Amino acid sequence: MSLEAITEQMKNRVGAGGNFKKAVKFDFGSDGFVRIDDKVSPAIVDNNDGPVDCTIKVALADFMDIASGKQNAQMAFMMGKLKIDGDMSVALSLGSILG
Repeated sequence: MSLEAITEQMKNRVGAGGNFKKAVKFDFGSDGFVRIDDKVSPAIVDNNDGPVDCTIKVALADFMDIASGKQNAQMAFMMGKLKIDGDMSVALSLGSILG
């Protein structure tokens, strides 16, 4: 799945705003970023590298494995495949967006 497809899927899940009320960025390294800012209405989902409450650094392939259920996010974190900078509680509440 491409960065554009992931961004569109996130836009659909976040919609006009919801319960998340945080700002998070997925940093896929050289593949780019997906930033979700649900602190504003309507919520913003884009590919900018702006300030957020939490940044999740993960390779795009690992993100796809986590999103599809092939890999457990907690195991990816413990194995160093997924790194979290900032407010850990934001990362823990991502289930409302990722499903």
